[in-house]
Amino acid sequence: MASLPIWLFDLDNTLHDASPHIFPHINRSMTEYLERHLSLGREEANALRKRYWERYGATLLGLMRHHGTDPRHFLVETHRFERLHEMMVFDRALRGMLRRLPGRRIVFSNAPRHYARAALEVMGVAGEFEEVVGIEDLDYQPKPGIQAYRRLLSARRLNPSRCIMVEDTAANLRTAKRLGMRTVLVSRGLRTPAYVDIKLASVLDLRRQLGRLIA
Repeated sequence: MASLPIWLFDLDNTLHDASPHIFPHINRSMTEYLERHLSLGREEANALRKRYWERYGATLLGLMRHHGTDPRHFLVETHRFERLHEMMVFDRALRGMLRRLPGRRIVFSNAPRHYARAALEVMGVAGEFEEVVGIEDLDYQPKPGIQAYRRLLSARRLNPSRCIMVEDTAANLRTAKRLGMRTVLVSRGLRTPAYVDIKLASVLDLRRQLGRLIA
């Protein structure tokens, strides 16, 4: 049992496709939040949202540093989904694939926990993960910052050499590899960075590559 892997799964654009509906909704909600709470016009609010995301890796960090924004209030207000089940794009084969993976499975996301859990429920895979780690659990320090990974590992006493991180964002895997994890990039792009052990077009292909990940 001690040799079994610990799977660390990202959520958005890894376990499901967030690009068609989820991300546009969140972006609009964040822009509207900046309009209301910073008294900005739409274009100015949208530009600031993008600027903080590019500079800090998360709009929330910029708001906390420069405006004293309450992170809990921000996350609740910007991650409201009245019809989440209609917005989710995912493959129903996901549940079967996850069940066949040996070892422990944890969701490790920059998203707030309440949204991540709701998304897993819609996909019918909430029971396939022992824990959902959201940005609240990381002291609001998002990936790819190394503090997020260290907090995850230390709080749960995880050995990074047993961890396999599955992500759609290559930069997040760079930090994982630096800490000694194995890395899986879920992407249809042509480029495979040196710090990526395996690149897959779909997370559903993961089980076919077990031999390359687990000795």
